[in-house]
Amino acid sequence: MKVYKTQDIRNIALVGSAGSGKTILAETMVYAGGLVTRRGEVEKHNTISDFKEVEHEQEHSVYTSLLYTPWKDKKINILDAPGNDDFVGGAVTAIHIADTVLLVLNSQNGVEVGAENAWRFAQEKEKPVILVVNHLDHETANYDKTVEEAKEYLSSKVVQIQYPVSIGSGFDAVVDLLKMKMLKWQGDGDEAQEMDIPDSEKDKAEELREKLIEAAAESDESLMEKYFEEGTLSEEELMNGLRMGFLGREIFPLFCSSAKKDYGVRRIMDFIVNVAPAPNEMPPARTVDGQEVPVDPEAPTSLFVFKTTSEHHVGDVLYFKVMSGKLTENQDLINQQKQTKERVAQIFINQGGKRDKVPEMYAGDLGSTVKLKDTKTGHTLTEKGVDWKFPQIEYPEPKFWTAIKAENESDEEKLASILYKLHEEDPTFLVEYSKELKQMILRGQGEHHINTMKWLLDNLYKIPAQFIPARIPYRETVTKPAWAQYRHKKQSGGAGQFGEVHLIVEPYEEGKSDPTGFKFPDREVSLTIKGKEEFDLDWGGKFVFYNCVVGGAIDKNFMPAIIKGIFEKLENSPLTGSFVRDVRVIVFDGKMHPVDSNEVSFKLAGRNAFDLAFRNANPKILEPVYEVKIRVPSDNVGDVMSDLNTRRALIENQSAEGRYTVITAKVPLAEMDRYSTALSSLTSGRGTYTMKFSHYAQVPPNVQEELVKKLAEQNANN
Repeated sequence: MKVYKTQDIRNIALVGSAGSGKTILAETMVYAGGLVTRRGEVEKHNTISDFKEVEHEQEHSVYTSLLYTPWKDKKINILDAPGNDDFVGGAVTAIHIADTVLLVLNSQNGVEVGAENAWRFAQEKEKPVILVVNHLDHETANYDKTVEEAKEYLSSKVVQIQYPVSIGSGFDAVVDLLKMKMLKWQGDGDEAQEMDIPDSEKDKAEELREKLIEAAAESDESLMEKYFEEGTLSEEELMNGLRMGFLGREIFPLFCSSAKKDYGVRRIMDFIVNVAPAPNEMPPARTVDGQEVPVDPEAPTSLFVFKTTSEHHVGDVLYFKVMSGKLTENQDLINQQKQTKERVAQIFINQGGKRDKVPEMYAGDLGSTVKLKDTKTGHTLTEKGVDWKFPQIEYPEPKFWTAIKAENESDEEKLASILYKLHEEDPTFLVEYSKELKQMILRGQGEHHINTMKWLLDNLYKIPAQFIPARIPYRETVTKPAWAQYRHKKQSGGAGQFGEVHLIVEPYEEGKSDPTGFKFPDREVSLTIKGKEEFDLDWGGKFVFYNCVVGGAIDKNFMPAIIKGIFEKLENSPLTGSFVRDVRVIVFDGKMHPVDSNEVSFKLAGRNAFDLAFRNANPKILEPVYEVKIRVPSDNVGDVMSDLNTRRALIENQSAEGRYTVITAKVPLAEMDRYSTALSSLTSGRGTYTMKFSHYAQVPPNVQEELVKKLAEQNANN
């Protein structure tokens, strides 16, 4: 296989909404490059990039595929990303790795939510973008509306390079404003014929050509001066200005196509190899500590692993970008995350699910390898003596969650192993076992995302499993002081058990002075502090313990056992079995037995005394509250606000963002169940949101009553 130098490589992220035709566009590009003699079809499950069984089942991309095609002595690496928002991680990965973004718009639907999301990701990464209006052969195609929306919703700097002479079933020609020719096709897959622009199109072509020249001139001050002086630019000056504007994200060129018929695809490929940047023409990558690493084949070798897949007879296949230097077969590299040596025995270039060996690979190229011991997605491999470590790819936070359990208890360990493997293949799919909730929790981008993982478990891994509602990580605390005593006494032959503890539970407040005494209706307690311990709880909040025992009523050696007993209740609260936070406990009296007292006795006495006091201290259940930012079309704000009000949301802010409104609200986690599905329904799929933990707050009395009742019923049934 041919090895390409850095300057001859183009890395393209193929993104857009589901149904925009990305996969067929990728297929056609490979076909145009001569690597296949027949193009596959999504419906026939024989495309190069959608090669996994789950993608055949759903007939859309689930994972980002890597493929390539030669064109005009250049190599175009194509990262074909999913368009469905539930699989947004694939688009994020593709845009992060690529040097140019190819954003495909469906001319039937205009600018859809998937296209807008991809645009934002490209904007965040400051990647140049080519727009392609596809499906122009469809009877409901609307080119003018799509271009209008692209300029309104994406950028006013969208510039037409082509426009169709006609659309719908008669689409067979475009006017190319760079060539100032009409490109016409006779049949599917034929090369376009260059023809003079018809008289009926000349005025429109001249007008749009003038706009293109103006956009190119604005990208460079000297070109602008030349344009003002002469009123035009030469062909060379036009191309130079177009290239500068494109690389600087001042021009977003727009092309026309019917990928299904292979109309316009080759012209797009010409633009990619002639105008889109080679990897070494992009800004240098930065390491986590800010070092710049230029894409230089003469520099030390470094790789960034951006994707992992698992194959039955092969194991993990790791996809990488050569960030610098030159990679050769059997090269030893250092994993910077693990500080272990890895030998890259084989190097592959990828054509979807197929791999071909190459002996070496230059900086900027994309490839894969197998049989690495410790390397995972997000890891950096470098030559020995180089300490570069590239930043992880940042993915959107999960928006949907559920618990899962194997139908057969004996499969639980196997299920966990498979779920973690699925996370390696899709980092936006998160899995963890919550000791607090005693559940395996799955988190993803939406209900369809999680259901797809369930399909893989059922059909690929043959592990029957079921979704169950995820419990909410409630907390409990107290709102007033209360005291209790508990005597643990056990006599059953031989050594007995005896321990008695008197203690007070009260709320912890930051900066509150140490207690000196308490007055209860049935008892007044004066305190002398003998010892104090503060604990920052793993689940948040504080626990402060005071030893105020005088006169030797309880030996100080038993205090750790009492604390241990209290911690058992802090981890399994009296009301709901949740974690307890922000309490102070004062042990002020008790009794010992000279023979029968031991640590177990005082642990049990401390635990039960705390339980009794806690119940009398007006306990409150706290619920996690999240800050939710919702981006919705302004026309849907009323419906979204009404829905939020049913979820006990506190609306904090609204701000305009073009034709969208961003709503910021604080919403209890318990009310966010399946919100992604509800928001999609309310906004026809255009609404998006993010959420992050904010704080814990007391639940309303009616909610607390319901939770306690539910726990009592569960305990009664166990």
